[in-house]
Amino acid sequence: MTEVEDLRAQLKAALKSRAMVYSAVHDEIAAEFGEAKAEEILKRAIYKRGAAICGKFKAYAPADFPGLRDGFLDFVPDHGKLFDPEVVRCDHEGLDVKFHACPLKEAWEDARFSPKRIETLCRIAGFVDNGTFEQAGFALQSDTWKPGEEGCCFLHIRRKD
Repeated sequence: MTEVEDLRAQLKAALKSRAMVYSAVHDEIAAEFGEAKAEEILKRAIYKRGAAICGKFKAYAPADFPGLRDGFLDFVPDHGKLFDPEVVRCDHEGLDVKFHACPLKEAWEDARFSPKRIETLCRIAGFVDNGTFEQAGFALQSDTWKPGEEGCCFLHIRRKD
């Protein structure tokens, strides 16, 4: 294994560990306050984390979608190799990026979580993108993974009204 392959494996393991932390925190909050409240609290916290990293993308608002595409794809861990992003659209109206892989989702699949639980955790984890792009000055509609679908998140980034 090369040094780069080793670092990539370590990065993937760290992302999978983060996924399991999300799951454990969700379980503890849900046990105390219920599923709906657990999802609400975690979404708020993860949104705030996304908002904290939005500065890298503010320069592209309100509508430099090619710049946002390049800046975002360079920002995704390992320049996207672990998430396998596909730019489906990039024009003057918006940017659509489909992720064909996700180490977080893989961790939950490896743990043999039910599809419904994985769907919930993907919806929660995806709120990092809401915080990032909304606070950078864009509108975001995110289609997170649902049972029966391939890949993972599908981000639709547009000009904020």
